[in-house]
Amino acid sequence: MTINVTTHAAKRIKKGYPLLQQEDLVNQGQKSTWDIVMCNQQILGYGYLGEQHKGVGWMLAKHPLTVDQTFFKERFAAAKAKRSAYFYDEQTTAFRLINGEGDQLGGLIIDQYATFAVISWYNETMYEKKIEILAALNEVFPDIIGIYEKIRFQSTLPESQHVYGQEAPEPLLIKENGITYATYLNEGLMTGIFLDQREVRGRLASGLATGKRVLNMFSYTGAFSVAAAMGGARETTSVDLANRSRPKTQEQFEVNGLDPHAQSIVVMDTFEYFKYATRKQFQYDLIILDPPSFARNKKRVFSVAKNYGDLIEQSMPILAKDGYLIASTNAANVSLEKFEGQIEQAFTNQKRQFKKIATYRLPEDFAVDEKFSEGDYLKVILYQCK
Repeated sequence: MTINVTTHAAKRIKKGYPLLQQEDLVNQGQKSTWDIVMCNQQILGYGYLGEQHKGVGWMLAKHPLTVDQTFFKERFAAAKAKRSAYFYDEQTTAFRLINGEGDQLGGLIIDQYATFAVISWYNETMYEKKIEILAALNEVFPDIIGIYEKIRFQSTLPESQHVYGQEAPEPLLIKENGITYATYLNEGLMTGIFLDQREVRGRLASGLATGKRVLNMFSYTGAFSVAAAMGGARETTSVDLANRSRPKTQEQFEVNGLDPHAQSIVVMDTFEYFKYATRKQFQYDLIILDPPSFARNKKRVFSVAKNYGDLIEQSMPILAKDGYLIASTNAANVSLEKFEGQIEQAFTNQKRQFKKIATYRLPEDFAVDEKFSEGDYLKVILYQCK
């Protein structure tokens, strides 16, 4: 069935905007379909409808086409060509192969972990093309020996499972910037590492953390802490509320030949740790703040859009003079300008002079559609505070 959109939506689509919203549809009751997208009898291109957490569908091309194995093979081959350097880098064996709309395949993400791939399905319509996608993936990436999938739309399907080829060892050890990380490809939606932070971890490992006392808040499996330790940090402290963070972080140190008992791993609410560290008059030379976009526990609700400045302000009493702060968010609804504004207002409120040292966005393998700014979600800023 043809996908008919409003005149307002057509203007965005003609400019290259790929995401379709519910209000864009003339027939708002229309469900999953692959078809020509039209407005007032004019063909705008080809796309599909598939409800997901953002929008209800994606544009795939400016012309009619057939979505079959050959289509996916061609898109995968183009994506592979853009990432050719990664396939020859023995120091980094985990990276993104397909980044959704950044590779003109909105709703589909594929990551490589050593010789395995992880497919993330963001809507049921794309998932219906699973057979064609797996076949094309095997053609274009013949070195992949096993495939896992993550279901990121509402479904009765298992959220994570092995779907093809060999099963990965647990843990599966991957390399990034020459550092080893333990990953698990079949433990829920997460794998143990966020691949989009590669360049920031690289900065820690290549000298930023040398000789410094490092505090890693919202530490998850401690990847930032391990990068800092491998980069010569004097000491690291990893803080996360989840009980699983302790054994996971210990393992990351161990696979790199580091004694986890020489590091501090704390299971505690971040805001409670700020109070504790302030009472104890702890001082850190480098603090890393990479919270989830939204979090809720028994005591508080946190969102980057409203509360990131609070994190900065509570960090200031324990950040040493001339110390560094890495402020990070993956909140797509917060612009870089707004994020900077929150951070720098918090510095001002705490009467700390600051200097912006560097800004990091998504690495090159996380290809971004320049017409879709929401896709460039990662914002990381490195500051030095007097």
